[in-house]
Amino acid sequence: MRAAAFSLSILCFGNAFSQSIERQRPGVAPTPQVERDAPAPRPALVERESLPVDDRWRIMKALGLLPYRRLDPYNPNVLKGDLPLEGGPFAGWFLNLAAVSDTLFEFRQLPTPTGPQATQGASNGPFAGGRQTLLAQTLATSFSLIKGDTVFRPPDYELRIVPVASFTHAEAEERRVLHANPGNGTRRNDSFVGIQELFIDKHLRDVSPNYDFDSVRVGVQPFNADFRGFLFLDQPFGVRLFGTRDANRWQYNLAWFRRLEKDTNSGLNDIGQAMREDDVFVANLYRQDWPVLGLTSQATVLHNRNRESGLPPYRNDNDFVERPAVLGSGRPREYDVTYLGGSGDGHFGRWNLSGSIYLALGEEARGQLSGKTERIQAWFGAAELSRDFDWVRLRLSGAYASGDKDPFDGKAEGFDAVLENPAFAGADTSYWIRQSVPLIGGGGTALSMRNGMLASLRSSREHGQSNFTNPGLRLIGIGADFDLAPELRLVANVNHLSFDNVSSLAALRNQRLSSGDIGWDVSAGVQYRPFFTQNVVLNASFAVLFPGDGLKELYGNAVDTTQYSALLNLILAF
Repeated sequence: MRAAAFSLSILCFGNAFSQSIERQRPGVAPTPQVERDAPAPRPALVERESLPVDDRWRIMKALGLLPYRRLDPYNPNVLKGDLPLEGGPFAGWFLNLAAVSDTLFEFRQLPTPTGPQATQGASNGPFAGGRQTLLAQTLATSFSLIKGDTVFRPPDYELRIVPVASFTHAEAEERRVLHANPGNGTRRNDSFVGIQELFIDKHLRDVSPNYDFDSVRVGVQPFNADFRGFLFLDQPFGVRLFGTRDANRWQYNLAWFRRLEKDTNSGLNDIGQAMREDDVFVANLYRQDWPVLGLTSQATVLHNRNRESGLPPYRNDNDFVERPAVLGSGRPREYDVTYLGGSGDGHFGRWNLSGSIYLALGEEARGQLSGKTERIQAWFGAAELSRDFDWVRLRLSGAYASGDKDPFDGKAEGFDAVLENPAFAGADTSYWIRQSVPLIGGGGTALSMRNGMLASLRSSREHGQSNFTNPGLRLIGIGADFDLAPELRLVANVNHLSFDNVSSLAALRNQRLSSGDIGWDVSAGVQYRPFFTQNVVLNASFAVLFPGDGLKELYGNAVDTTQYSALLNLILAF
């Protein structure tokens, strides 16, 4: 009975439902029934109605999903540029504060002149293996104000200032190493505050939906002409136009820089002195993933115009004469030189490759030794090939800088950079690259600069001019990096060094030289990061230079004992 009644109900409901629907032929869509007073359908592309809400930073803060503490750099922090400022003239801008403490203790032995001051570039007499120590404390602080959403595109504006304070204490066994006046003793304390960055950056325009852009930067700013710091790495004053194309595959720089005087003992910018009459014009172009996937290629044209010949002699903070250099004629000079170069950095499959090649062409009004106009034509090339095997990276390095064949023939064929600071061939630990090996004492010419690879015979890194009458350099080296643990790395390097041509050295020293062998540079270092980050980094290294016959001819008994350097370095980043 109940089943029959339920069936009858279903049947009646089905009949009533079928009467309310207009029957249609299969495959034909029914005609929609629209009420006369119903609103018109909304267009498909009409903007969605919504209410204004706070930006995403304030939403996250209101939800309380993350901690917000000013002393916590690992979570959203208004002092680290994670949140915009509120109120005041910079409301909506981002503030980024950073500080780095760099403490260095270094102990080294160098061939040190012990005789009277040289004249006309002659030898300083006997050399001794003098020991030196250095304690340097540097504190760098960075203040940046940034306007604009920088997640997907460059900032609209950026204002940055980086003041750096330095304190150094140095000791030497011999007099006239640290001071021009021998009565000032063998110790020196020095402090200085320099400005390493002070610029404004303006975003000019976006040129594609991929946020390719053009920007301009004006002021004291860092610049590196290539990947490894072979040619020009400095913090000069300048104007730089830069940008990208084709979804960041192309990048370019067009810039003019004027070099700043440096503090002698710290190497920091001294903006209290007049800028040097030394201009650098540079244009370079980068292409990613060319000619193969994973390799970035670069082409560079750089022109260095030096007009310091008409200025009075320049003495550094220790009262040594830096310009003109105590070398050869010792007369003021100027030069124009253009560098044409190409660089690459990346990998071919599992092989990593990084290197540069440069041709230097130009003219100097007065050669260092000839005293007459000379035509500059010099070469440089360097490359590092490496491969990773699990936790080990093996490296093979080679470099060549042409040397001058005849210092009196009117051609300057010794390659020199504008201002090098190479990250190459174990530079952080290498004796040859880290130390300034003197050739003429009393603040005179150095065989090589501190933090420099070339045997350029310049007066110093801070104040010297480029010198294209030099012996050049040949370097071949092997090295390895061992990641023993995530926080512990061991680095080892062995380099063999030799001069390309000793003609300029023989003329300078008025000495017959039969060998260009500098020797073997053997170094090892360890890096420890206790928190697996770059916030606390401890570096320690030891290097030994085993002198070759060429170095023994230059320094005699001074290099009979082991030439070495040891350092301990602690970096704290906040």
